[in-house]
This record gives sequence, C-alpha cells and structure tokens, in this order.
Amino acid sequence: MVQIKTPEQIAKMREAGLVVAAIHAATREAAVPGATTKDLDEVARKVIADHGAKSNFLGYGGFPATICTSVNEVVVHGIPDATTVLKDGDVISIDAGAIIDGWHGDAAFTAFVGEGHAPELIELSRVTEESMWAGIAAMKSGNRLVDVSRAIETYIRRQPKPGGGRYGIIEDYGGHGIGTEMHMDPHLLNYVSRKRGKGPKLVPGFCLAIEPMVSLGTPHTEVLSDDWTVITTDGTWSSHWEHSVALTEEGPLVLTAVDGGRAKLAELGVTAAPDPLA
Repeated sequence: MVQIKTPEQIAKMREAGLVVAAIHAATREAAVPGATTKDLDEVARKVIADHGAKSNFLGYGGFPATICTSVNEVVVHGIPDATTVLKDGDVISIDAGAIIDGWHGDAAFTAFVGEGHAPELIELSRVTEESMWAGIAAMKSGNRLVDVSRAIETYIRRQPKPGGGRYGIIEDYGGHGIGTEMHMDPHLLNYVSRKRGKGPKLVPGFCLAIEPMVSLGTPHTEVLSDDWTVITTDGTWSSHWEHSVALTEEGPLVLTAVDGGRAKLAELGVTAAPDPLA
C-alpha cells in the first residue's frame, strides 16, 4: 500500500527535508582532504541535534552511524569510521536523513574531495544528478511509477560516456516511498523492467525518494563482510544522488532542496509547488 499524505503532513516532511538540506550543506563543507568519514558523521549529528530532529539512519537495521559515507567504488551504505581519511581526488556520496514529529526526510549527494578529479568522474556525477532531476520532473499527476523510472534511464542512456561503453545503472538498489517511515512502498527502479509493470498511478500526496546510482562500469554490486558497505563488483567508481519529493495538487515539491526544487525544475519546464513553510 502506498501512503498518501495530506498537505499538512507534506508540510511536516518539508521541515524534515530542510534539516537534511542543512546536513548536506555542513558535510559538503567538511568533506576536505584530511577529514575522516567519522568527522563528517559528527558534523551531521550536531546539525540534527541543533534542529531538534532525530536521525533515521542511526540504529536503522543496526546501522551504527548518522549518515552513510560512500567513497569511490562504494556505491551506498558506507559506514563512517576514523580510519577512512579523505584525500585529493576522492569522490564521496553522503546520504543523510532526519525525522521531525515522526515524518522523514532522506537525500544524498556526490561531492569531489580536493582536486585532481578525472573528467569522466565529473561527468559521471553530472549525469547521475541530472537523471535524478529528470525523474523528479516526471512526477506528474496521471503518470505512473514506471514513468519516473523511464525518465531516469532514458536520460542516462542518452549521455555519451567518455571513452565509450555504457554507464552502469545499479540494479540491486533504487528509490522508495517515504513518509512515516524512511523506506516504504513503492520500490522505485532506476530503469524500466517489464516484470514490474507500470506500477501505481501518481496522485497528489504521493511521496518518493528518487535516487539514481550509476557507475563507470558494471551495474552489479556486492555487500562487504560488514553487511552494509555496497561496492561495484568490478571496482569502478560510482555516483549517487537523491531527493525526497512530494507530488501536490500544484506539482512536485522537492522536500530536501532548499528552494523546493524551483530553480532546477524551471530549467526543465516544470513549475515547482509552493513551499508550505514559506
């Protein structure tokens, strides 16, 4: 069952989303050469506490930290620790969430640490982020879940990969519903699968965490012995971008973007819904 939210509940999710945006801003600034991933986790913990929110990552299924810090070939669910020291040229995905009055926010971004990044890594992140926005723009009343998947996949497949070949759209992980829990129905693939059919129809009150994960090589992953860290099976580096989005009567509202997604959606010819907290 898909949880449909009222405007008042979406406003609460917007509050949680803005906490996530604040976590992103603080950890992006802290992701510098010499910092450890544990340092970033401590930054996130302080932001959550300062906003009177709760972490939805800490303790989730036994996860031991406040954020996920996934470096280079780690796709998702990297565990912050004191021994992973960031260095020039690294790429890190920071996935963060927060809870306000029982309502969840969840979003991720890819950051470049220091300098010396290969052009193909910069393009990988751009393609992944833009595919997320293509999926967000497809959140329209009357569309179905598969239309969001198709928009993400179509954007990625149309981008030429430096050096040839194709980007790997990670198959084992995808987006999800969000609301009174962090992960809810429906599961959102980042590609179209005939086995999954069209999925539910999108209606006002429908909320999704849209999160493409893309690698420079394989779409396949494996989980390390810590039962959390997910890496590409061929060791190629990856990118991960995510926003939580609510579909309202007036269009999509990007709950975890500071401006509600207004500027980026305008570039795509879509009008973002008004911010309920403005």
